[in-house]
Amino acid sequence: MVQLDVSYDTKTFEVPPAFDETGRLTSDCARQARQILDEHGFVLIPDLLSDEEAAKGLDFIRDAIDNPNRETGAFASESDIRHRRRDFCPLPSAKPVLSYAALICQRLEEVLLEYCGRSRQILEISTLTSYFGSSHQYIHRDPEGVLCMFVAVDDVSPEQGGTVFVPGTHNYSGAEYAHGRKANRLMELYQAQANFRILRYNLINLWRIRKLAEPSIPWRELRARVFSLQTDLHQPNLARFLFGGSAFTILNFAPHKIFSFLRYRKIIKTAYRLVQAAPKKGTVVLYRSDMLHAGPDNRSPIPRYFFNLNIARDIIFADRWRNGYSPHRSLLAEPISLGDLLEEQN
Repeated sequence: MVQLDVSYDTKTFEVPPAFDETGRLTSDCARQARQILDEHGFVLIPDLLSDEEAAKGLDFIRDAIDNPNRETGAFASESDIRHRRRDFCPLPSAKPVLSYAALICQRLEEVLLEYCGRSRQILEISTLTSYFGSSHQYIHRDPEGVLCMFVAVDDVSPEQGGTVFVPGTHNYSGAEYAHGRKANRLMELYQAQANFRILRYNLINLWRIRKLAEPSIPWRELRARVFSLQTDLHQPNLARFLFGGSAFTILNFAPHKIFSFLRYRKIIKTAYRLVQAAPKKGTVVLYRSDMLHAGPDNRSPIPRYFFNLNIARDIIFADRWRNGYSPHRSLLAEPISLGDLLEEQN
């Protein structure tokens, strides 16, 4: 099978937790987490939750998925959701859900308050589930101004797919001056190069799964996922690559861009790389929404579950919020802030 050039070594981006008498990260531990987040755009904190606490989050997710009347989201994974390869499910602002989110935020208080004021809105609390046969997303950026959190409520293997990050591609004042003032151009070229490989990987992998005896992908689904013209910005599809309607198309290979690839190929090769986080149960992953990242495919028969929380780092225009996130109607009706979660009594 064709493999992507991805590193699974995340030690550089991990901070072992140390707690104070209130159960929050110590100031020194929080400082280390902020330093890694500032430098690379994401940080992993293993064992922030106990096995029992992680299992409680998994129960929320399974209960939500089993509810036939649940709300669903589709951002960045429309094709997979149409074919039941992923399940993005906004969670209601009910007391058990808010208490669980509050427990996590309170432990991370000194980290979160560095980036998000107490008045900043909680944009989304949701579940992110992927099943066997899900596609690898294109490398993309989410709407800027958000601090995102994934909580591993069960062990995640590389085959199940965690999240792929491109360290150092987050936006901040002066970021464009890196690599001899060519950072923005190099990131654009790297993203196109990586997405071409993801397109090729995805098409070959779908065909490989199609040839399996069990489980397999029905021919009708394979045809729809490869040739459909339905909207899906971030998941690879050959028809949309050729005819447009995707975040990555054949226009990314205009002659002047090909020349740039050749000119900067050595710099690109050393400047950026793909790192996949396949976290163990109880790990929390924090990342900036404006960094390059993607949701990988799931090659395992075991579903992959994440509890997800997104917090505004700045004021976000309402329409922009809805373009990138899928809040539950109860959260829209009664917005809550980070301060509300930090003050929530568990």
